[in-house]
Amino acid sequence: MSRSVAALLLVLIGCSHAAPKTEASVGTSGGATEIARPISFAFDSLDARPVTSSALLGKPTVIAFMTTWDLLSQAQVDFLVAMSKHDEAKTNYVLVAIQDRKERELIEQYARTLGVTFPVALLDPEARAAAKAFGEIDHVPEVVVLDREGRIAWRRTGLVKSDELRVVLSKLK
Repeated sequence: MSRSVAALLLVLIGCSHAAPKTEASVGTSGGATEIARPISFAFDSLDARPVTSSALLGKPTVIAFMTTWDLLSQAQVDFLVAMSKHDEAKTNYVLVAIQDRKERELIEQYARTLGVTFPVALLDPEARAAAKAFGEIDHVPEVVVLDREGRIAWRRTGLVKSDELRVVLSKLK
């Protein structure tokens, strides 16, 4: 294989990976602000606390889609647990585990081990319709921030550090 063909293959392979999705200001287009509509969703909670669009209204909400086997998801959970200790009264926090229902016990143990005090929901393949309001979630962690009215205000694929998330939340409070 020639060097030019090998180089071309490397470029094509490098371009095939999806870039992280970032929406720093959802609802703007061409300089004009559009009014985003509140989204509607309902996830199966691992405990009795509701994880629905209507139950989370009134405060900004941070929703992290994650898995138990992903190290970036674990780091994201750690950041959110630390943040929630300081501002859970002003912000809703929710984890949504994208895993099979048969792994429920594993997810519960994962949440206990990491000190999660906020609701944890399950998004198994059968319940994928519940996440349609969030668009495609094809990588984890995926962090979505909703405003007080339940509209998507910001989202990011990949690890979001606490400082960055605090800046986003400060604009919504």
